[in-house]
Amino acid sequence: MRVLPIRYSSDVEALTRFYTALGLSTGPVSRPGGWVELPADGGTLAVHRGAGAGRCELAFETDELLEDVADRLREAGYEPGPVIDEGFGRSLRVPDPDGVWVQINAYDRELYT
Repeated sequence: MRVLPIRYSSDVEALTRFYTALGLSTGPVSRPGGWVELPADGGTLAVHRGAGAGRCELAFETDELLEDVADRLREAGYEPGPVIDEGFGRSLRVPDPDGVWVQINAYDRELYT
């Protein structure tokens, strides 16, 4: 599983320019342009157009079936939300012990440019 912090922005293009000026590379971009991945030596930052500009979210990328992840979480006593079809693939959200939502994503790279 790969850790993927998500930074929300009202101007994805401007934030992408800023982080590439800091030294991150431009990776996969969604076809509508509302999602950009910025790989770095130590991980990847995702920039996402959405409400709550400036907000950050913790996400994980997995190749595992999300239903299997959900089953494992339930067995450990956590209650994940439903698996949802997204514009990038599928996702699952679950609150951590502090009540902060964590997102687990299974990407379909065919949906990217």
